[in-house]
Amino acid sequence: MLMETMAWAQGTGANGTGPAGQGPSGLLSLVPFILIFLIFYFLLIRPQQKKQKEQKALIDALKKGDKVVTTSGIWGTVTNLGKHTVTLQIADNTKIKIQRDSIARLRGEDDEKES
Repeated sequence: MLMETMAWAQGTGANGTGPAGQGPSGLLSLVPFILIFLIFYFLLIRPQQKKQKEQKALIDALKKGDKVVTTSGIWGTVTNLGKHTVTLQIADNTKIKIQRDSIARLRGEDDEKES
């Protein structure tokens, strides 16, 4: 009888849920992975999504006369808007056509003082 009791004690986990090592410790081993995912989400994924939403809102709100800076650093004034393109006047008689996605930001009054 003593031998059966020892065999039964070795075959079950500490809380009687099955073979040793298959209880709550299995869930605890997932905790570091969950924490790493949460850290990546809040430090990398979420801020990037927010920035993309802001950029899309900026591009959708463009109108004639807006003073903008492109991703390549060209300063210009919007003279015409197409579905996928924007025409910028960059000098008195110079206009260029670029993709809407190439607009980086609107120029502010502070930018005008610097030049």
